Amino acid sequence: METLLLEFQAKIAQLSLNIQRYLIHQIDVNNRLMAIKGARGAGKTTLLLQLAKLKLPLQSTLYVSLDHIYFFDNKLYDMAKQFAQFGGTHLLLDEVHKYPTWSREIKLIYDNFPELTVIFTSSSMLEIYKSESDLSRRAITYYLKELSFREFIMFETKKVFQPYPLTEILENHNAFATELLNEIKPLPLFEKYLKIGVYPYYKENESLYIQKLQNTINLIIEIDINAVEDLQYDTLVKLKKLLISVASSAPFTPNVTKLSEKVGVSRNMLVHSIRILERAGLVNELYKDVSGIGLLTKPEKLYLNNSNLMYALAKENTNTGNVRETFFLNQFKGLHEINLSETADFMVDKTYTFEIGGKNKTRKQIAGAKNAYVAKDGVEVGVGNIIPVWLFGFMY
Repeated sequence: METLLLEFQAKIAQLSLNIQRYLIHQIDVNNRLMAIKGARGAGKTTLLLQLAKLKLPLQSTLYVSLDHIYFFDNKLYDMAKQFAQFGGTHLLLDEVHKYPTWSREIKLIYDNFPELTVIFTSSSMLEIYKSESDLSRRAITYYLKELSFREFIMFETKKVFQPYPLTEILENHNAFATELLNEIKPLPLFEKYLKIGVYPYYKENESLYIQKLQNTINLIIEIDINAVEDLQYDTLVKLKKLLISVASSAPFTPNVTKLSEKVGVSRNMLVHSIRILERAGLVNELYKDVSGIGLLTKPEKLYLNNSNLMYALAKENTNTGNVRETFFLNQFKGLHEINLSETADFMVDKTYTFEIGGKNKTRKQIAGAKNAYVAKDGVEVGVGNIIPVWLFGFMY
């Protein structure tokens, strides 16, 4: 226990608060049990430590990762009991999915030590309601997205800009863009973000980022997915094969029969595999209408989760138009309901129609449509219902 406390204090001493993720201001630490989910590499560990330094009493807080060697010989529950007996109030548990009996022991901690607040992080794969002890009735769940374009600018320039709600972007995009142009040159920053700026660890070594991202993809499939799904090795290989198929042509309308033959799985297993890859933060499924979607319904279009994944997996096959659409979808996912449009590219909140395109894109596709906009790449400032696509990276 003493070793864990000393290691936590060392981490806090080295921790910088200069750059803070959007989610840190949304977490209500008055809840007794909280889960922070997110894809590998999204920055959950840093978020947890910054949360401790900013919002919690450090003298009675303990952070520990559940893949620590301490847990080779010690139980999580016993550690929590000892911590509570010595006056502990806040227990921060990182990577809980790496500890086999995490849900049962966290439930016991919650039930038996009411003085303890527990905040834990996990793979985006983890479905809390399906866990052994069904913590969904007790835990408040937060989801940490990858870096937005706004946050990437903060990493790159140290300039902090406030996020803009979608409705304000639609109404005031010209004023927002003009104001931002006084501080930054968005287009070169946007080009860099699309290639290497989605995961915070890009700052560690930009030249090796794509290689590290490829390693991260392998770890997600071989460790994160397998820890939850318990799949056979040959199935994991087929998941990689499916992901590369999507990467080289995303977004695309899956032909389930052909794709299942190419990957080497049944139709039902293919659809299930796509759902697994989405939960893992690797792909996004899209439908025209979300009503009536069943477990075995194939998506009408498939996208990779973000543009960096496209450059890591598709390489020279990366298509500029697909990159734009992938970015747009990624920034909206989890914030707004987004579906395929009957007439354009996307429908947001069943209200707003968007067509995504380059700087020569016209309004032809949305002519006569109500609440319709062109999200245009390659422009710094928009006019009317033409909005720079990069500005949608300022929503969080």
